[in-house]
Amino acid sequence: MLRVALTGNICSGKSTVAEVFKKEGLHVFDADRIIRGFYEERGEVYERVLQAFGDGVLDERLSIDRKKLADMVFKDEEKLRLLEEITHSALYRRLEEEYKKLPENSIVVLEASLLIEKGTYKNYDAVVLVHSTYELCKYRALKKGFTEEDFERRWSRQLKPEEKLKYAHFVINNLSGLEDLKISALRVARVLKNWLEFQDGSY
Repeated sequence: MLRVALTGNICSGKSTVAEVFKKEGLHVFDADRIIRGFYEERGEVYERVLQAFGDGVLDERLSIDRKKLADMVFKDEEKLRLLEEITHSALYRRLEEEYKKLPENSIVVLEASLLIEKGTYKNYDAVVLVHSTYELCKYRALKKGFTEEDFERRWSRQLKPEEKLKYAHFVINNLSGLEDLKISALRVARVLKNWLEFQDGSY
């Protein structure tokens, strides 16, 4: 099994690359989506979040309001650390469960923003970095509906794109449009598939 970390700053283009990888047969797991799923399941993670932060983070349907939760934790480093401890430990347990269900010759990809910052990139065979500029990421974020304040506070928690380059085995630049991004992602996906074949002794 080849384990790949797919990362990049907010609105760098990770999700587009992930879609290309999926079409090429790679097994992609989205960290944010899995964590949202924990909240919707209303299981252990949901209960632990309520115990830690109170029912003020709930909406009228008693679902966790991710914006309310973000507003609370981004203002307090200790609360943010606690939330990450709750969600990340559950995330990595779930991922290991999912990986075990796949054939041994699979390529698994975890899409997440903070893999380098948290040091968890070390658990992967390869790091794919989607690289873009601050200006382009901000432009895309505002078009998606982020407020400028929300974008800036998320950006401030992430290493600058240029600093992430030294951790990457593959760099996919997202500087010149969607089609170029997809072509670059396709090339990387095919290299990863060749890498797996070589690793398995298929050559």
